[in-house]
Amino acid sequence: MFHVDEEWSRVHVGASAGALALEGVTNPSHHPVLEAEKAALEESLRSRFAGDDRRDIAELPVFQAYAAYYKRFRKTYQVQAQLESVALRGKAIPQVGALVTAMFMAELKNGILTGGHDLDTLALPVRLKVSTGEETMTLLNDREQQLKAGDMYMGDRTGVISDVLYGLEKRTMIGPATTKVFFSIYGVPPIPAQTIRSHIDDIVEYIRVFSPRADVVLKEVVG
Repeated sequence: MFHVDEEWSRVHVGASAGALALEGVTNPSHHPVLEAEKAALEESLRSRFAGDDRRDIAELPVFQAYAAYYKRFRKTYQVQAQLESVALRGKAIPQVGALVTAMFMAELKNGILTGGHDLDTLALPVRLKVSTGEETMTLLNDREQQLKAGDMYMGDRTGVISDVLYGLEKRTMIGPATTKVFFSIYGVPPIPAQTIRSHIDDIVEYIRVFSPRADVVLKEVVG
């Protein structure tokens, strides 16, 4: 189901990544217990960063790692901006389907970049690769995007499903009827594999709030 190209290990020395797949999930638009968990996380983040500013968040090791990676491509890390919005400006975590909400919650808690996909839409296996700059993907806003050479991405037999710089490809997006889900998880150097494992555990824990019978069929971390 998941393979790592040798070139990825050679080019992205010190990086880590993960793949998580679950079957038997549901994707309600609203779930009261997950909403309570979301509110508790928002309060925890605001308490944790009380009195801080965006420079304090930027100095955290995980965000320093992503900042260094994104700077190579003249871009900024979107999850850091989302955390600043919730923790410093009091904004709520967006209300979307439960599977995506669970992913967002884990991203904000841990700072780790994650993409969510409907497993049934994937032409397996998924491969973790290094982009040549010739690959393209259709973004969620329907815009065609060419990848940057040297970026890390995951793709199936049809094409790109997600990459670090541009996020998710539309073809595989999670929907209301999703019952099997795949998460692509990217840890840039020098984020350790154990951080990715802990992040995966958080995603599973949040999903089982609303899908207690969800079955983990793949949990793999490399790096």
